[in-house]
Amino acid sequence: MRFFNTAGPVNCRRHYCLPPLHRFDLDEISMLIAQEKYFVIHAPRQTGKTSYLLALMDYLNKEGQYKALYFNVEAAQAARENVKSAMHAILSELAHRAKTFLNDTFLLDHMVEWKQHYDPNNLLNPVFSMWAEASDKPLVLFIDEIDTLIGDSLIAVLRQLRAGYDKRPTAFPQSIILCGVRDVRDYCMHTDEGKPLVTGGSAFNIKAESLRLGNFSMF
Repeated sequence: MRFFNTAGPVNCRRHYCLPPLHRFDLDEISMLIAQEKYFVIHAPRQTGKTSYLLALMDYLNKEGQYKALYFNVEAAQAARENVKSAMHAILSELAHRAKTFLNDTFLLDHMVEWKQHYDPNNLLNPVFSMWAEASDKPLVLFIDEIDTLIGDSLIAVLRQLRAGYDKRPTAFPQSIILCGVRDVRDYCMHTDEGKPLVTGGSAFNIKAESLRLGNFSMF
């Protein structure tokens, strides 16, 4: 029996819900992905962002053209500006979700080796490259709660994505969606006292679009 859900993502098989994929123009999203764009989806909390991304992941994987994966980086928030701890947390979450949702163990099989071998400040860049090269389909990643990361940890993620952008789609994800409460241009990364303020727009100036999820409506 279905019921109303107000805690966490909705599942339309169990919950009363509006079809998540109707929240955006699916043709526009599909075009951005096909054009190898990196872009942002933002909106206040509890507006359906995660539900949308999970539905989009399922849709793309069933279509079969891409290997799409949603993952949440909020676990790395506790690391604050400890970049090593944050990158390791992100890689662990990514690897376990790839196994669970894609039956892909490539990341898990190499994760310990990579953590030991690569500089944490540049860990994700080679990982994404090697995974993309090993994948039989272009990768599409949805990174949720990106704006929960703090200071140097957030800068490290954004700059690694920017650094690998020219290698897509054969050696880097074809498309990446950053999702959070704020637009990337509004990320003000206050770091330790005395360090200069860095804005997300300068660390991630490759974004093609910033899409805001609209409010629920009866019409």
